[in-house]
Amino acid sequence: MFTALASSMEAPTDVEVRRYELTVSDGAVLPLTWYEPTAEGRTASAAMLYLHGGGMIASLEQTAAVYDVAVRQYVSRSGVPALVVDYRVAPEHPHPTPVEDCYAALQWLDAHAAELNVDPTRLAVGGDSAGGGLAAGVALLARDRSGPQLALQLLIYPMLDDRTVVPDPQLPPEFLVWNYDDNVTGWGALLGGAAGVADVSPYAAPARAADLTGLPPAYIDVGDLDIFRDEDIDYARRLLAAGVPTELHVFPGCPHGFEMMAGDLPVSRQALDNRVRRLAAL
Repeated sequence: MFTALASSMEAPTDVEVRRYELTVSDGAVLPLTWYEPTAEGRTASAAMLYLHGGGMIASLEQTAAVYDVAVRQYVSRSGVPALVVDYRVAPEHPHPTPVEDCYAALQWLDAHAAELNVDPTRLAVGGDSAGGGLAAGVALLARDRSGPQLALQLLIYPMLDDRTVVPDPQLPPEFLVWNYDDNVTGWGALLGGAAGVADVSPYAAPARAADLTGLPPAYIDVGDLDIFRDEDIDYARRLLAAGVPTELHVFPGCPHGFEMMAGDLPVSRQALDNRVRRLAAL
């Protein structure tokens, strides 16, 4: 599926790629990919850690074809370089490994800011679907561990709440790219028997966080034919109530992953324009 999607996407040619490695606390070595504009004489810029989707269970081994193109598009259009980490996924690596891998990548980006010609006061974390949920979890970790400092969390139809398992009769199953059974599978892989119970960590399921104060400004978008719609709207509402500047877009008639499946539609271009605008403003 991801290979087929990538074949319909146009990859910009004005982005350079470099490869690095990150050794995390348990000794695992994670591949890092750094994307930056090819423009010469680039001054110190903002940067984004981008976390790929895949329901907490698909790694870059399965999804890289799409995310290589998608990240190139964000970098080319916004001028903001991006780091992608091949974080470990469930069920082989349940919580807290995925979010801790992602947080370690943010620390790496912050520590290598000078080498990468990055302004460490202008860092963003972003991602889509499971990657959006992990981005929200990383933002919580960065707040609670006193850094690195974040200037934006870019949450694209994020997977935030392990309790989203009861089908909504207003969402016909034939429109659900990621359905309720998929959600049970993904959260069950990440959390095991803890999925849906009272004491789930907010770093795994950010919708569980009781306190959202002190988080970086947020951008959230989601389609209204996405099972994550209500949890994303509620997270945006709670961020606003906590005093966090938050931009929310709900796109009518759009399923999960709509802009990847139909990038030429006006609504897809609108969503991408919104995301690029926020990145370029960093």
